[in-house]
Amino acid sequence: MVAKPIGATQKFNPNVACIPSNYSRLIARELDLQESELPSLLHMTGLSIDQFMQEDNLLTSHQQIQVLENGLRLSNDEIFGLRLGLRLTPPTHGALGFLASSSPNLLMGLKALQTYLPSRMNFARAEIVTTDDWLEGQCYFDVDLSEEIERCLSEVFAKIVFDFAEFIVGRQLHEGITYFTHAKPQYSQHYSDYLPGQFEFSSERLMVRFPIELSQVQNTSTNPENYLFAMRQCELMQEKLLSNKNTTKYKIQNMMLSHPPGVLCEEEAAATLFISKRTLARRLQKEGAGFRKIRDEILSQQAVDYLRDSNMSVDAIAALLNYHDSTNFRRAFKRWFQKTPDQYRKQL
Repeated sequence: MVAKPIGATQKFNPNVACIPSNYSRLIARELDLQESELPSLLHMTGLSIDQFMQEDNLLTSHQQIQVLENGLRLSNDEIFGLRLGLRLTPPTHGALGFLASSSPNLLMGLKALQTYLPSRMNFARAEIVTTDDWLEGQCYFDVDLSEEIERCLSEVFAKIVFDFAEFIVGRQLHEGITYFTHAKPQYSQHYSDYLPGQFEFSSERLMVRFPIELSQVQNTSTNPENYLFAMRQCELMQEKLLSNKNTTKYKIQNMMLSHPPGVLCEEEAAATLFISKRTLARRLQKEGAGFRKIRDEILSQQAVDYLRDSNMSVDAIAALLNYHDSTNFRRAFKRWFQKTPDQYRKQL
């Protein structure tokens, strides 16, 4: 049977800063760098140490690739990509990692990777393909990469896919096969220390392949409420990436979605942008927005999603949205929709 791609992928502009800086900080940790040594990792990126250390700072594809190139040079270790892959556990991928890990089965988990990978690494695309016998996760890079960087990223991709798959299935997947586009490296004997299954080199495409019967194995760790929450977070991140990315409003939305609901304060947001609170308010006002209005838009949408797509109680939803008192949540909801949460749910 001819291979059949599942779902559509959305290409993103690789010049947009949307790559979380935590990936680069993990590279620094793998290299065991001290703060005084960070300039060597940030060489030719245009990033200061302060920017690099900001939790909410985002990198462009050029900056991320440059950090990786610098990291490879500093490591002087041919298996650096495999070592780095060990650090990229599902939680390091934010809402995407949460979504994939809480997916009902392996097929749904890989589809999450396909749909939302560009919101974490906008120069990479995943495509999920099924045949009669195999479930395949393929990866493509939309920028020109050196041979060393492409090999490193390919090793990282394979490790990420196996981590998600093994978490969902609940065991090591020795029946998996990884196909690399690069030639068999001199250090290939180390691959089995980091990746299970078999390896093929000089392949036409970068791909991890699993027997098709694994695609519907139930994830015993799945939680419907967590899955819905993570999916909405990923959807909102993707929507913002497709909107106007140069506005202050977009930057604030992006920050809010990177924090637990309702936690980010105006002072912290302004400090992250290296401006005063008054300057932040003035810029948002010029765009017809306001900090509280943006927060209400995000919280109200998340509240509606929970009421519509889950059976959680109003008190549980309030707690999930970080309202310490459900009465305050009900009051805010009525201000947003002129209805109580219970009335809204009955109307649905």
